[in-house]
Amino acid sequence: MPEVSTESLAVPVPGGVLELSWAALTDTGRRREVNQDAMFASYPLFVVADGMGGHVGGEIASASTIERLRAVADSGHVSTKTIEKALARAVKDIASHPEATDDGTGTTVTGVFLDTTGDAPHWVTLNIGDSRVYLVRDGAIVQITTDHSVVQELVAAGRLSPEEAENHPYGNVITRAVGPSEGVTPDYVRLDVIEGDRFVICSDGLTKELTDYGIRHFLDENSDPADAAAAMLEAALENGGRDNITVIVLDVGRPATVAEDGSAADDDSTVDHGSSPAGE
Repeated sequence: MPEVSTESLAVPVPGGVLELSWAALTDTGRRREVNQDAMFASYPLFVVADGMGGHVGGEIASASTIERLRAVADSGHVSTKTIEKALARAVKDIASHPEATDDGTGTTVTGVFLDTTGDAPHWVTLNIGDSRVYLVRDGAIVQITTDHSVVQELVAAGRLSPEEAENHPYGNVITRAVGPSEGVTPDYVRLDVIEGDRFVICSDGLTKELTDYGIRHFLDENSDPADAAAAMLEAALENGGRDNITVIVLDVGRPATVAEDGSAADDDSTVDHGSSPAGE
């Protein structure tokens, strides 16, 4: 089991300070020889990429994509526009790599970033492929991202039930990825910042082994992000570990309002629980 610790940060936002804490883990699993997953978890961007296209190609695709996104985070200017520019550069990186020339070489990418450019901070999720972002709010777990997969299209068309989809032979076939084509615009969802929210960002190596209920169970049992991530990874390995497994747990603490004298005070106000596509 890889070692993991929780990182914390007090983030200045319009009108106050937001307390964030997170932990990230990745593991090869029990059946794969190499880990084609890659991740980046550092404020304000938390992302997971799951590579495909053979032993070398998948690693190159996911690593290239994460490195381009890391540069965006390091620049301090994370937005849908800068993310799309980074993904376009990653596509060129993958296509030009001598060991990743196969048309099937590519990667999923999914995650969340904090947008503080408006009057109030918002989370924005991004997604290409079938890695996922979950949100636990008010005791309920919701999959925020929608899988870009053949199976999800069949479910949406009413031709498969969610239960049938879990073991469908085309379960690994995705319909969008970074690499195989030039179309790399993610789906976005904008979310309000709510005290007590918990995000899980993960590759399908986790969701192949744990149900949504199982993910929520380990979050409920472990208040610390590192403990929750480790518990989920251990359970996924015990359930078979058929694929590489990557998980990021991100917790949103109580925002502290800033008084006129500059001191911080707890904010007992609530924020609307709605969500909408980014940019609306």
